[in-house]
This record gives sequence, structure tokens and C-alpha cells, in this order.
Amino acid sequence: MSTTTSTTASFDPAVVAAYQFHGQDIPWMVDHWAEHRADHPFLVWEPKDGTDRIWTYAEFADATKRVAAGLASRNVGVGDMVLIHAENCPEAVIAWYACARVGAIAVTTNTRSVAAEVNYFITHTKCVGAITQPKFAALVAEAGPGLDWIVVTDDNSGESASDQELAHGRDPFSSLEGEAADAPVRARDPLLPAGILFTSGTTSKPKAVVHTHGNMLWAAKVNPTNIDFRPDDVYLASLPFFHVNTQSWAIWSVLGVGGTVVLQPKFSASRFWEVIAKHSVTHISLIPFVIKAAFEQGIPEDHTVRVGVFGLIMPVLDEMMKMRVIAAYGMTELVTHCIHSNPFEQYPDLAMGKVSPGYEMLVVKEDGELAEVGEMGELWIRGVRGISVCAEYYGNAEATDKFFTDDGWARTGDIVRLLDDGNIQYCDRDKDALKVGGENVSAREVEDAIRAAGQPLEDVAVVAKSHEMLDMVPVAFAILADPSADRDAVAETILETCRQNLADFKVPRAVYFVDEFPTAELGKISKKDLRELADAEPAV
Repeated sequence: MSTTTSTTASFDPAVVAAYQFHGQDIPWMVDHWAEHRADHPFLVWEPKDGTDRIWTYAEFADATKRVAAGLASRNVGVGDMVLIHAENCPEAVIAWYACARVGAIAVTTNTRSVAAEVNYFITHTKCVGAITQPKFAALVAEAGPGLDWIVVTDDNSGESASDQELAHGRDPFSSLEGEAADAPVRARDPLLPAGILFTSGTTSKPKAVVHTHGNMLWAAKVNPTNIDFRPDDVYLASLPFFHVNTQSWAIWSVLGVGGTVVLQPKFSASRFWEVIAKHSVTHISLIPFVIKAAFEQGIPEDHTVRVGVFGLIMPVLDEMMKMRVIAAYGMTELVTHCIHSNPFEQYPDLAMGKVSPGYEMLVVKEDGELAEVGEMGELWIRGVRGISVCAEYYGNAEATDKFFTDDGWARTGDIVRLLDDGNIQYCDRDKDALKVGGENVSAREVEDAIRAAGQPLEDVAVVAKSHEMLDMVPVAFAILADPSADRDAVAETILETCRQNLADFKVPRAVYFVDEFPTAELGKISKKDLRELADAEPAV
């Protein structure tokens, strides 16, 4: 007897995508490797003093089961939110995956936040309990008077806590540890929320990005191929655990193939190459201050790093750092590398690569039309909600609806230019893009022109300065590599080079010299603060 399905039948795309991960979730993934690579190192903790500790896959699975049992004993269950307010430490990672076992949602938050911000994180997500460190215990208690419980680690990411910090009066992290056999077992659901990361919130209250079990499974499936990560490879994670880079780009890549992650409390310039050599690290995330530190320490001839993951294609960087630099673009909402380069193609300098399998891409102009070759527009990415892109902004339907179009496109807010070979070139964030007298100006393009002037600059940043007639005009902030250089002469050379290479509306109206740039999260230049500095200067 045969059955037929109507040709008019259709299925919800999210249901179809979740079906691809039937019978799988985050605990399943951890337990899979605990069974098949039991003795292989998964998590290597490398604190400041260098006394490392290793959790094999079997040991890590057991640790997460024990904490899951402890969470369950505190009545934490499916859908409950648990705050993890801590700098990088093994307890935070174990707790995150323990939450996934009971079906709770781990809310990881920026440790540079003040009490009012932490209160918002707690109240917005309705956290029932918190896991933190001695140095933050008083702050979390102040911010979360309604929390049912707070547990505190013994130290501050491997460093001893002060007597004052230890006088917090809260239960120790060890109080969360029960018997592994008592860890709850629930039905596997790929679309169940697993974690929340907050966006930086530069223009409004931070938004709570919801990642699901399916998001982790997706990243584990595609990340290793994107960055050539193999089962015996090692990823160094020193960027904050409360960011998508460490949670997804590093750890979920590792879990995709049963590899190893080396976790540091924070980035250490002085120990960078030492830790790489100690653990035969093969993969690192490259951002500007990491690159700068690597060069300052000197590039070893025989280092083990095979791949550096960076935002742009720069062949000269491959040669200088003696590793393959893979361009990868993403954002918290997009889970992983939705655009990346691969080693089999040649790319123009400073391009971003091409859209990754499983995603679609558009470049949309301000008037809603698709960009033609050479035109700038906003980058739109489409994936599947809860699988290849985030599920939503928790508790903020308005922001969710603004980010996602009705037909599933994610408006990234990043301005790119379409190139004639299908590549795209990053220009700016939309809030940093300049509109001078009705003309779009890419700050990145102007910055590149300034660098081409060949002046002794350590760094440069172009921002908009308010203008009475044109609304805004470009100005440049620069840090001199040689403080004794003649500022007036350097500024004039920069401006003359720009006049020669850029349309007149793109030429900076002024060059301001500063000793350092204000920074935001992950050491990124805070252009918002630079715009305020520019507006405080006399009119141009």
C-alpha cells in the first residue's frame, strides 16, 4: 500500500530546519563527544598564573550534569533564566551548558556594566538566580534584590579574592553541584531557547538576543568547514564569554568536531605567543588589538597557528603573521560566519568574501532598491529563525519586527558595496555612514585614503561633524606614530592626498590629533564619542 502527499502541501521553514536536527540538542552534542572522544581534551583553562586545568569531554559532561542536578534542586527548569555575570572562567562555561541540560536559559552579561545596567538585564529577562564572582557579588546583589539565589565562585577567574570580596555571605559555586545521576533528562527540542546575549545598546536599551539549541547545532555543523577546524585542532578563546565570538565562533566550532578550546580570563598580550606554543593552538580570532599585540611581541617563525579569523581579506596579513587569515562576517543576531572567504578563491583586498551556504544575501539601497555593482547599500541576510539566525529579541517584539522583514530578511545595519565579482566590501555601520549634502560617504573609504598618504600615523578614524548647511561633513581623528612630527604638515599632506583621490564632499574638513581613541566593547573605536568630540570643536 502506498501513500501520497498533496503537491500543494507546505511546511513551516523553521519546522523543516528543526527536523534536520531531530533528536539532537546541546546536551546531546556534549554527551556524544563524551561517549566517542571521552579522553580528548575539550576545555583547557589557562589562568594568568599559568597553572592550567583540563576537562576531557567525559569530565566536562559529568561536570555539567552535576551542576544541572544542583540547578534542578533549586527548582530551575525549562524556560527559567539564570544570570551568569562573570569574566571568563570554567565555572561560567560549565554553568552555561548545565542550564542547557535542564532547559533553562543562560543570560551572560558584560562585566563592565554598572548596577543599573545589571538590574535591567535581570528584570528584563526575569532571571530567577545568578552565578557570579567575588568581585561582582555585591554589585549583583544590589542589582538583583528579587533574585531567588546567588552563588559565587571561589576566586576571580583564577586570581584570589580579597577578604572584603569574600565576605559576600552567599552560597559558593560548589553548592550547585549535585550528583550527576540526578541531572534531569527532558525531551530534546532544537528550537528551545538556550542562551541570551545582549547587544551593545549604543543607541537604545540593550536588546536580548535569543539563541536556541538549534542555533548551537547549526554553528557546530557549519563553523568547522567555514574556518577549516579539525578534530585535533585547538582554538584559543580570550575574548569575553558574554560575546558571540567566544560562545559561537570558538566554542561551538570546537564542539562541531570534538576539538579543544583553550580559555583565558582575558586577552593577554604578554602571554599571547607563550600560550599558543604551550597548547599548540591552531586557530585564533583576530581583531585589531590582537593583531597589534601579536606584532609587538614579534611573530615566531615556527608558531602553530594555522588560521586567524578576521573581518576582512588582507593577503598582506597572511604573509606578515605567517598564517592563513580567513575573512568572516557575522553579528550576534546572525549566530555565526554568514559571509566568509575560502582558500580556493582569490579575493580583492579588503573584501568580505561571499555569502556562506545556508544563508542568502542582499544589498539594499536607501530607496529600497537592490544595489548595482559599485553602489552602497545595507546588507540584508536571510536564514532560518532559531536555526541559522537568532530566534528573536526577548521581550521586545518591536525591535524584533524592525530587525526582521515580513519575509525573513535580517537588516544588519552594515553598509556594504557590491563588487562586480559577487564579493562585497564593507563600508560602515549605518549609524556611522556619512550623508553630506545628500551624498553618501563611506568613512572607511576616507580612512583608507588617509592611510595611503603615507604619514606617520598609528591609527585614524573618520566621523561626521555637524554642519549648519550640509547637516554633516567628514572630519578625521588621528594618532601620530611619531609624537614629534609636525602636526600642521601632516594634516596638510593628509588633506591634499584626499583632495587628490576623493570627490570634494568626501574630503575631511579638519584633522584632529589625539593621544588615544575612546573605545567601546572588545576594544573597538567608539565613533559615537568621537562624533561628540568633533562637535565640540569650532565650526568648519
